[in-house]
Amino acid sequence: MPDMSASLAVTHMVPLAAEINNDKVTPGVLGFIVFAALALGVWMLMKSMNRHMGKVDFEEAPDPSAATPAAAAGKGAPKNA
Repeated sequence: MPDMSASLAVTHMVPLAAEINNDKVTPGVLGFIVFAALALGVWMLMKSMNRHMGKVDFEEAPDPSAATPAAAAGKGAPKNA
């Protein structure tokens, strides 16, 4: 019985297919749905990334090759003891 309904549906679609202009190609509704789903996925990923980056507590370690001004002044001064 499923074969009968499938063939019936195809026979009803044949006249509609004859009306399609072969020179005009459009993405149609399916293309819009796929594009909207991709856009929604990218938006959700960006929102998630923003939330995760907000949780990061990052403190940069001081550069060992660059001495602080107070330490540099203390190195060159003679010790009085």
